[in-house]
Amino acid sequence: MNLSELTQNKMGYKPMLPLLLGMSLPAMFSMMIQALYNVVDSIFVANFSSKALTAVSLAYPMQLVSISFAVGTAVGVNSLIARRLGAKNYQEANAAATTGVILGVINWVVFLLIGLFFSSTFISWFTDDPVVREYGTQYLSIVLCVSIGMMVGNMGEKILQSTGNMIIPMLTQLLGAVTNIIFDPLLIFGIGPFPKLGVVGAAVATVFGQICSMVFVLLILIFKKNAVELRFKGFRMNGQIVKNIYVVGVPAIIMQSIGSVMVSGINGIISAAQVTRDVANAYINAFGAYFKLQSFVFMPVFGLTQGTSPIIGYNYGARNKKRMYSALRIATIIAVGIMAAGTLLFQLDPEWLLSWFSSENASANDLMLAVGVPTLRTISLSFIFAAFGIMISTLFQAVGKGFYSMIMSFSRQLVVVLPVAFFLSQISLDTMWYAFPIAEVGSLIIGLIFFMILRNKQFKALDQPA
Repeated sequence: MNLSELTQNKMGYKPMLPLLLGMSLPAMFSMMIQALYNVVDSIFVANFSSKALTAVSLAYPMQLVSISFAVGTAVGVNSLIARRLGAKNYQEANAAATTGVILGVINWVVFLLIGLFFSSTFISWFTDDPVVREYGTQYLSIVLCVSIGMMVGNMGEKILQSTGNMIIPMLTQLLGAVTNIIFDPLLIFGIGPFPKLGVVGAAVATVFGQICSMVFVLLILIFKKNAVELRFKGFRMNGQIVKNIYVVGVPAIIMQSIGSVMVSGINGIISAAQVTRDVANAYINAFGAYFKLQSFVFMPVFGLTQGTSPIIGYNYGARNKKRMYSALRIATIIAVGIMAAGTLLFQLDPEWLLSWFSSENASANDLMLAVGVPTLRTISLSFIFAAFGIMISTLFQAVGKGFYSMIMSFSRQLVVVLPVAFFLSQISLDTMWYAFPIAEVGSLIIGLIFFMILRNKQFKALDQPA
């Protein structure tokens, strides 16, 4: 290693493929663990009761909103720190990290209030089944009111990732997921000395795992030497730093939150369809199962973006266009390969995937299998298009153009998918699922147009001296 390499971050000089794999594989592994937790959580809930699975599926959109605020704010912090490190502005990088932790606590207070006063109302919008309503309210209240572990833990992970440290974030997610997976069956079914809590047990296991992750990552940030430091003593919030965080963070929050609107919209379309309650519950369960299962495909790609984003952001800040493009190109090839494998799995054996969510009710299982097979096969046609869209969106976020990412998500999850889904649902609920590949294609076209605009303006200017 020469002298120049010793004085700069590895994101500025290391060969791109080893760098990308080294930074992405830990995140991809931890995201796979997270996906396993999501699926196992629903499997345990489904085995407890098919109505419990319906309740958790209905609660998911509001839970996704809380996740969106946690991850979206953290993405804004991640992008700002990476760019400031690339520009050698270490003081502002430290200030951004400290600000991010404070914003995480503020987000938790907001969702504490939502969990206390809005959970029951939200669940009641989608079902009149008293059992489903009770289960859903219990689950949603707990995961929102005790979301501090998720809010601050996610922030800590993104702060470390922005510096190129991917191992600690991997261990953080692994700790939370394994804790959750261990306590899920213990608390849901009342194994050994643990009480049988059902859906409440699933929620308690979830927030306990998140809190364990938060404690671990905060200890690392506070007591271990890192490329950025948390400095709370005498700290004052800087309005410009908050603005810079949310220039990327707000679009990221909206981008993920509109996924909640999309899921709620689809559930609403199903609930309004001229079908029996049992059939509607089967479609809601199938769609909920799809969202859990697709995480095995999407989570590794999202892990890939966690490794890719700081590389792109660093080299954009350092005005190294060649390395920025190289990271995008290699990451896109990997993402397409992952999504192609996922498409193949969903097309060849959806019955096996859905069989994981069996309940005590045989007729409910048969009904969900009947409606779930076409659901998985049709929606999975969108996966490869999604791979291209995710990587382009990652580029936009990494270079501080989060608004472009937001527009892509709006077009995919609101402007196109819900109107098209509603129109196709008039033919049949099975036909409705074609709205997903249609929306992905439309979003990708918009993303490519934005990319051309950036390439011909901001990226071209990188060739000029700073």
